[in-house]
Amino acid sequence: MSQKEYDQKPRWYVVHTYSGYENKVKTDLEKTIKNRELYDYFFDIVVPMEEQIEIKDGQSKSNLKKVFPGYVLIKMIVTEQTWYIVRNTRGVTGFVGSGTDPIPLTDSEIRKMGFEVQSVNVDYEVGDEIRFLTGALQDRVGKVQSIDKEKRKGKVLLNMFGRETPTEFDFADVEKVK
Repeated sequence: MSQKEYDQKPRWYVVHTYSGYENKVKTDLEKTIKNRELYDYFFDIVVPMEEQIEIKDGQSKSNLKKVFPGYVLIKMIVTEQTWYIVRNTRGVTGFVGSGTDPIPLTDSEIRKMGFEVQSVNVDYEVGDEIRFLTGALQDRVGKVQSIDKEKRKGKVLLNMFGRETPTEFDFADVEKVK
């Protein structure tokens, strides 16, 4: 790694791992950070997962699946020491980037992956009624059950087929009923 001044601002980096070692790498790094008290340099370690629902024989089953198999995302400040620790963690094959210098993710890449989304203020809250503006549920009205500002989503109870049905919505797809 070249001798240079590193950005002292925490940034997201992508680390390539052996297939199936993602969670082991995350656990090992967390132990090393704790043992060496490097909390000022490491801020988050993520193995991106998404929930997939599989329906078999009429039974719905929920599974977590890795979004980027073979990769771990780390929010950290890169120094010679932190670079060395990550690079020499068992299961890590290297940072994603050109040559030996790790390259942080850009702000737009981070947004596309759903990380560090700017806080959003909406004009409705839990208990308020909202109306869907687009899609199959357009013009349907329901009562807000929960709001997740980080994911820019919420849950609403809609009356469908004579039953109250919880439905997820994106902030951009709804408006408050005045």
